[in-house]
Amino acid sequence: MKFIDIANPGVRQLSPYQAGKPIEELERELGISNIVKLASNENPFGFPESAKQAIREQLNDLTRYPDANGFELKLTIAQKFGLKPEQITLGNGSNDLLEITAHTFLNATDEVIFSQYTFIVYPLVSQAINAKAVIVPAKDYGHDLNGFLAAITEKTKVIYLANPNNPTGTFLTAEQIEAFLAQVPEHILVILDEAYTEFTSVNERVPSFNLLQKFPNLVVCRTLSKAYGLAGLRIGYMVSAPEVADLCNRVRQPFNCNSLALAAAVAVINDDDFIEKVADNNRQGLRQLETFFQQKGLDYVPSKGNFITLDLKQPAAPIYQKLLENGVIVRPIAGYGLPNHLRISIGLPEENQRFIDTLSLVLEL
Repeated sequence: MKFIDIANPGVRQLSPYQAGKPIEELERELGISNIVKLASNENPFGFPESAKQAIREQLNDLTRYPDANGFELKLTIAQKFGLKPEQITLGNGSNDLLEITAHTFLNATDEVIFSQYTFIVYPLVSQAINAKAVIVPAKDYGHDLNGFLAAITEKTKVIYLANPNNPTGTFLTAEQIEAFLAQVPEHILVILDEAYTEFTSVNERVPSFNLLQKFPNLVVCRTLSKAYGLAGLRIGYMVSAPEVADLCNRVRQPFNCNSLALAAAVAVINDDDFIEKVADNNRQGLRQLETFFQQKGLDYVPSKGNFITLDLKQPAAPIYQKLLENGVIVRPIAGYGLPNHLRISIGLPEENQRFIDTLSLVLEL
């Protein structure tokens, strides 16, 4: 007997999620040091001091289970954004929340709509539940909202929108999002994944929490892994109509958010100075890479995230490997259907320059 024969049919066709290569792995493989990692859209500043202090204060209580309901974090989020705690679901990163919504609302008779060239977790969670994935061809590497509307059928249950989109960095405006929501039937959930929203300019940012009042089928996912620098702790939150949150909290595993993550999140959610420092560095870093690409005639996808996608016009795998050999880790995205592209996270100015110098060497620019 092969165990694959008794596995869930959707799981049989899945491949494990491929994360960005860790620094330690490259050190082991090639025996090199002084490595720059620009692969996983991580915060180049690391933890803010506010989070470090909150973690230190929790260390003596780690024999106790965390608050299963995350009361303090929910209250802090609600106060910051003018929400009610009962609208909030907490997760072990926003990936956990995407999976929770799938388990809560999808089954094998349902259809899920998302874009070509979008976050790979959407097809993973849909297929694992045996829901049918309806993939809308990308428009300029981003979401074709008219295509989404045309793809809706009586079986459609959930629509995933990443904004800014990962891995391409494309962006939908507030006007586009609102016009789209107005045309989606109210029984279909629209999951708006805003993992990178803090990197957008305040004057262009989608007022997604305000839209919840008008569109109760809207669900907004956010993470503290990116701009807030808590990727290693895995903490995210989802805002929705209270009825949706109640259902998701029935599915959510007990203690899915650990004590250190909860404490650090409470500390950083109001650390606006740190977030502005991160966002400012990101704006400068994007300009740094865009200027280089333009000077060298390299094609790229304009980005609103903390990363940028480069089109090499040739298979990216050999170039990725040469970058690795020179101690620079970026992200190949052939798994997203983009075999000629690399996604480069924005780092500190010197890390970005290291990538620029190394790519120039590899491509003989």
